[in-house]
Amino acid sequence: MVSIQTNMQWDSMALSKYNKMLNLIPVFHRRLAQEVVNKKAEQGAVARGSSQVEEMDIVQAFLTEVPKAFYSLMIRIMDEVGFDYKKYI
Repeated sequence: MVSIQTNMQWDSMALSKYNKMLNLIPVFHRRLAQEVVNKKAEQGAVARGSSQVEEMDIVQAFLTEVPKAFYSLMIRIMDEVGFDYKKYI
């Protein structure tokens, strides 16, 4: 399992899905994706005035930060782990 170091509390269900997703991302992209998404998801939670990162923050971080070349892979993995990304597209 990928360890996640954060500065905020994360919703446990969202964090579980995120961990699963990180483990499905190819190894050579995993660390970079983790760093970028962690930061962006926490920024999203702060912008919403929330004290914790929720599923919407994680999904929006992936959608805005992952390069378009990896978009189809990201969507396939989101489907596999159960992220409801369609309402954020």
